[in-house]
Amino acid sequence: MAIKKQVIKTKPVVKVTFSLEAKEANTAAVIGDFNNWNPAEGELSKLKNGTFKGTFDLGKDASYEFRYLVDGTFINETEADSYQWNDFANAENSVLAL
Repeated sequence: MAIKKQVIKTKPVVKVTFSLEAKEANTAAVIGDFNNWNPAEGELSKLKNGTFKGTFDLGKDASYEFRYLVDGTFINETEADSYQWNDFANAENSVLAL
């Protein structure tokens, strides 16, 4: 798993690329505060090597809670900036700080 952040100097956004290795999975999405926890808006594309990848423009100077949804199972990002307990999910969410 990996997160790449690219600050865009001319816009108030950061291009964030999420990568997730899941060779056996059929579907993967990144869901969080930035897309209303909607898997359709966070769908990741599967590459030939089995990695799922997607790039999203997120507002900078903010932090976002998120998780991966892989074939219906929630997974946290091992390289998250931090983790935040969420009572609704009854679990920790990954946190992305921009």
